[in-house]
Amino acid sequence: MGLIDRIVRVIRANISSLVASSEDPEKVLEQTLSQMQDELVQLRQALAGAIATQKRTERQHDQARSAADEWYRRAELALQKGDEKLAREALVRRQSYQETVSVLGGQLQQQSTVVEKLKQNTRALEAKIADVKTKKDLYIARARSARASAKLAEMLGQLDGGSGSFSAFDRMEDKVIELEARSAAFGELAGEDLEQKFAALESASDPVETDLAGMKAQLISGSGKPTPPPAPPSASPPGDIDSELAKLRSHMNNEH
Repeated sequence: MGLIDRIVRVIRANISSLVASSEDPEKVLEQTLSQMQDELVQLRQALAGAIATQKRTERQHDQARSAADEWYRRAELALQKGDEKLAREALVRRQSYQETVSVLGGQLQQQSTVVEKLKQNTRALEAKIADVKTKKDLYIARARSARASAKLAEMLGQLDGGSGSFSAFDRMEDKVIELEARSAAFGELAGEDLEQKFAALESASDPVETDLAGMKAQLISGSGKPTPPPAPPSASPPGDIDSELAKLRSHMNNEH
């Protein structure tokens, strides 16, 4: 299990180091959004410029076409008046403006394509920015959650490793448990000593008191006379017992 714990701690440490060394997602998202907004500003400026150029070309195209129509009307007027030379010169002018109209017409087509493309890019970028703004908070929340998870894993790794404030509490808990166990053991030993002392007192009672208690028990049971314990073979005859008792009483009275 010790090897597995060390492997887990190493993995957690590597994850924490990777998260710490990686780019800050919040800053990256903010920078990306700022860059996209700058690009949108530039794109809108380009679109505005393209539209302005298109409008200017349209005015030039309309002016050239109006001038061509005007010189054609003059050519007709000169021809009606019989001035063929003047009518020819008017038609030459008209031809020049017609060429200008043709050139400007081609430019208008190109500019229209450019303007439409810029409009599409602008709309797409605006939609992308709106999407990024909507998801930015979600991405930031996920990034913060990932950092919090990595921090928690690092803290758990430290606790598992025996370091930190909680390890001190764990040591104190073990110490208290050990003291409680010792106290209980001493209490059991003391109880045993006390029981042994009472048992010794009970076993060390006076033999005389024991004999006297036995005699009293026999008298209470109705035997009328206590039965003395069997005398040893060398005991005195019954006649000598009374004299022995008298001597004993006299000796005891003298002592008092």
